[in-house]
Amino acid sequence: MNNKNQKMVSEITSMETDFAQWYTDVVKKAELVDYSGVKGCMIIRPYGYAIWENIQKDLDARFKKLGHENVYLPLFIPESLLQKEKDHVKGFAPECAWVTFGGQNELAERLCVRPTSETLFCDHFKNIIHSYRDLPKLYNQWVNVVRWEKTTRPFLRTSEFLWQEGHTMHETEEQAREETQKMLEVYRDFYADTLAIYAITGKKTEKEKFAGAEETYTIEPMMHNGIALQGGTSHYFGDGFAKAFDITYTDRENKIRYPHQTSWGLSTRVIGAIIMSHGDDNGLILPPKVAPIQTVIIPVAQHKEGVLEKANELKERLSRKFRVKLDDSDNSAGWKYSEYEMKGVPLRLEIGPKDIENNSCVLVSRLTRQKQFVSLDNVEDEVEKALRQIHDQLYERSKRNLEAKMFEAKTFEEFCDVAANNPGYIRAFWCGEAECEEKLKDATGGVKSRCIPFDAPAPKDNDVCVCCKKKAKHLVVWGRQY
Repeated sequence: MNNKNQKMVSEITSMETDFAQWYTDVVKKAELVDYSGVKGCMIIRPYGYAIWENIQKDLDARFKKLGHENVYLPLFIPESLLQKEKDHVKGFAPECAWVTFGGQNELAERLCVRPTSETLFCDHFKNIIHSYRDLPKLYNQWVNVVRWEKTTRPFLRTSEFLWQEGHTMHETEEQAREETQKMLEVYRDFYADTLAIYAITGKKTEKEKFAGAEETYTIEPMMHNGIALQGGTSHYFGDGFAKAFDITYTDRENKIRYPHQTSWGLSTRVIGAIIMSHGDDNGLILPPKVAPIQTVIIPVAQHKEGVLEKANELKERLSRKFRVKLDDSDNSAGWKYSEYEMKGVPLRLEIGPKDIENNSCVLVSRLTRQKQFVSLDNVEDEVEKALRQIHDQLYERSKRNLEAKMFEAKTFEEFCDVAANNPGYIRAFWCGEAECEEKLKDATGGVKSRCIPFDAPAPKDNDVCVCCKKKAKHLVVWGRQY
């Protein structure tokens, strides 16, 4: 049990053997989800939902600090409302679920079960925005949405999932564009500072942007196996939706204007990102800031006098600053070690008779399994220090993984070779034509443009498209996705 390389949970498939099965084993064994009687929908169990609650609490505070307010709009969208923005409805049509009956009566108009809420917000904004004094409108809602997926996997793609969706209206294009970029930066900070995940941020290509948007920006973390996961998006809509829904306001010069709109969102898919970025063959490794249990206390030889009393005293002290669980069940210490290892609890605290005699306890990192003997006099500071170190180590490991799996391709042949033999991202120049995007995707069996990174250098005169060899317009990061 003390060998840091020893596998503690034999029921979990090795990720090197079968990554997909490893993922399924982890979400089931760690009791994050269960499968429901509705195909493609998941039951989020208490431990999995607690992770989402911590995510929600963190992001919600960030949004409110920037002036956003939470609202709630209906689950159903009348078909006529959805049809008002043609590009938008066309983009979501294949995923829409429809209600055609209310009770036993056929409805006069079909109702779409919310796949996203732009049209509902626009219908509402039309009624409440009249003057520049009504702007900006900075709204967010925490809701469920339904997108009828053909192939599903817990957290990554399910027919119903939870998310937040921000919807804002602004006087000017400049203000709306600033909001779009600002909210993507919120996501980037959240991934780094809370989830300990390193990611690329950038602009989506025209082909990959959100339906109805003028521009879409994205955060793209890489999973352990080199596959991309779209971690969150922020969209600039311009005034297209405003015109479609006849949303106008009187500006400061008493002229009628259309407001400029943004939308941005992040879903329970982020839990899949945590699992696949940080987990190992023994199960989850949760970043401390969203872990439901940050420190688990394991009393050793708890039947001996004074052990449980001291363990309870430690729990009371640590619970003032951290999320702590004391496991005083009659399971063996070894069983407990394996259980909380699998559940990804960042830090384990062991306390036994000899530790009490020495006025100390043992801290064990879930990430490294390294043991540290610390004094009980300043255990709070030591726990805080250990949790911070685990976060930093997880972030650096995530960064190293992405950097190690970032490849370059100058020619079409190199691109296809890397795609076939080196899981990860590919940096390659592109001419800007959708036909080349499609050709690369078809030739590689699914490698798509992830984004045009913000820090990408401008192409030089001799840089050419990796596909057609015409003059390049952008340096793009490409990769397979979940």
